[in-house]
Amino acid sequence: MTTIVDVARAAGVSTATVSRVLNNHPQVDPRLTATVLQVIKELGYRPSRVARTLRTRRNRVWALIISDVRTGPFFADVVRGVEDVAYGAGYSLFLCNTDEDSAKEASYIELAVAENVGGVILTPSGPHTDLSPLVNFGVPVVLADRTLPTQVADSVLVDNVSGAYQAVAHLLAGGYKRIACITGMLGTTTGSRRYVGYGRAIEEAGLTVDASLVRVADFRELGGQRAMQELLDQRERPDAVFVTNHLMTIGALQAIVDAKLTIPTDIAIVSFDDMSWSTLLRPTLTAVAQPAYDLGVESARLLLSRLGGYSGAARMVTLSPSLQVRGSSVPKRRLAARRG
Repeated sequence: MTTIVDVARAAGVSTATVSRVLNNHPQVDPRLTATVLQVIKELGYRPSRVARTLRTRRNRVWALIISDVRTGPFFADVVRGVEDVAYGAGYSLFLCNTDEDSAKEASYIELAVAENVGGVILTPSGPHTDLSPLVNFGVPVVLADRTLPTQVADSVLVDNVSGAYQAVAHLLAGGYKRIACITGMLGTTTGSRRYVGYGRAIEEAGLTVDASLVRVADFRELGGQRAMQELLDQRERPDAVFVTNHLMTIGALQAIVDAKLTIPTDIAIVSFDDMSWSTLLRPTLTAVAQPAYDLGVESARLLLSRLGGYSGAARMVTLSPSLQVRGSSVPKRRLAARRG
């Protein structure tokens, strides 16, 4: 059976353009409309009456486009927060995972437009995410967890700078001096802002950020493991490490175990992300806890307000993280007292 994707491919346009033609959208160039209609005729494409009915109910369905569902509990809690608000207000969701892939993300944005969704909640894969298909088609969008440098939209963020600053200031107060940082991609809000917080704490302590102690990875386990291995292979190892998400923390912990080092005696560690298993490790893991569920709730509330008629300037909601201090970052003086 011929689908809208087949029509778009044959006409050399996006699925969103085909959808606009089918819905008589006024912004489509007449020549493009003629091309699409000719392809529809040649392929014998017939839109599903059920699908068309669903598309006309655009205010009942939202698209939730997540950068990487493999980040586990964090995005699971975000999704639950969005879903609870959406369901309570009579809306449904469909979930898309981009795997931090800009091309995959673009295809899901086009899909959201083609399906005429009521709104989109999106975690951008990077600084070049293009919201114009949504804006041009009048689909309200809220950015969750990350923002974009050149495109303005409602957004909900965790105060990444503050969370990272708390983590590193805690290590500095504990007597650690060579504090490494394994950060995620600096093109993302989470990667760049957490690195800023790290640098701010170092500099306010009267120290200088040492580039040899900084590694940029990909927010995933293998990236964190490789980064930690590189840091441990240096002649002068770090005495502590701040890792900017929990997947890279898992990788870093594996590298520390492989090097037969002891936490925190040989190296202390703090993670940005507090997972349910953080208290099951030995020693327990010091971590920055994020209000992930609240992030989802606030994102959904902003989208609801747009659907309810709010047309004012873009808003930004910033949520506060909290540092959960545990055994992986015991102050050096206490470690010395134990040895004594």
